[in-house]
Amino acid sequence: MLFGFFFAMRDAGLKPSLSEFLMLLEAMSRRLVVFNVNDFYHLSRAALVKDESQFDRFDRAFAAYFEGVQAAGEELFGNIPEEWLRKMAEKHFTAEDMTKAQSLGGLDKLLETLKQRLEEQTERHEGGNKWIGTGGTSPFGHGGYNPEGVRIGGEGGQKKAAKVWEKREFANLDDQLELGTRNIKVALRRLRRFAREGAADQLDIDDTIRSTARNAGYLDLKMVPERHNAVKVLLFLDVGGSMDPHVRVCEELFSAARSEFKHLEYFYFHNFLYESVWKDNKRRHNERLSTFDVLHRFPPDYKVIFVGDAMMAPYEITHPGGSVEHWNEEAGAVWMQRLMEVYERLIWLNPEPESQWEYSHSVQITRQLIGADRMFPMTLEGLDAAMRRLSK
Repeated sequence: MLFGFFFAMRDAGLKPSLSEFLMLLEAMSRRLVVFNVNDFYHLSRAALVKDESQFDRFDRAFAAYFEGVQAAGEELFGNIPEEWLRKMAEKHFTAEDMTKAQSLGGLDKLLETLKQRLEEQTERHEGGNKWIGTGGTSPFGHGGYNPEGVRIGGEGGQKKAAKVWEKREFANLDDQLELGTRNIKVALRRLRRFAREGAADQLDIDDTIRSTARNAGYLDLKMVPERHNAVKVLLFLDVGGSMDPHVRVCEELFSAARSEFKHLEYFYFHNFLYESVWKDNKRRHNERLSTFDVLHRFPPDYKVIFVGDAMMAPYEITHPGGSVEHWNEEAGAVWMQRLMEVYERLIWLNPEPESQWEYSHSVQITRQLIGADRMFPMTLEGLDAAMRRLSK
């Protein structure tokens, strides 16, 4: 049975060597594991996996080999999610319906039409393509389909609303979260430049031995400051809206960054960078920080990391007043350009799958603005490549 397991691991791309497999067999023969699949999982992982970044690949291969792959019919129909059942009650849109849901002619025209609808509408509407309501292909409301509109209440789905009309409360990311951060820390460690700073509170053994020898054997203790990662990082985190499904991975990244970088400053934003950012999401409406102050407070030797899905209406990047939540006097692209003029080393981590980027106009605009080689997927491989890019 274990010969098949060995070849299954190799087929999964883990490439354990024959000596490692023999070590696993020896451990089994010494009865380190007896009739316990969980104990065997940990033993085999310790013996066959060379790099902790491959743990997830090992988990999938282990589960596929010992539990088997469920039949497609059971996987698709055996456990229908409640959320899917609720969505079945909503209107299904044909390709023709989606084609008819065209732009109204720009952001100014969109807002002008909304004002007119508010003056004319006297009752609730559901479905349809004109009035403010739920479902349908109208550009106003929620729960329907329109490539460019104003979401009023409800949950977002297409991630393309030009404006969002609701009070939105976001939560701070938890920098104490440890579960799942280990592999992220491994990737972040590529961005290191150690230096000794601060009070001399650690014993320098080599210098102490040399000094004691020169001092005719009389003990001469030598102390040095603790070594710290001297890299300075500005971390900008997109929160709320379309980023809600990515809260867990962002918390893991945030927690890992707080532990790896001594010189770390973080700020929150929503969708794109404008004239202000904030440190506390609970008081973000009242305690904003000027982006100009950030640019002048932190010197150019800081490295900048943006974390966001870049999924939004293109107006939010290219137009004054394009923000979904406030009237921005200058376009988001202007502020990003100012940031890039100060900080040469800048990257963008995107939690959305890389295969989806080409279908989002706003992602393409963002990549053109910052440079296509500066956006990376938020995977272990993507983080590794991003840290290499920042180290140049």
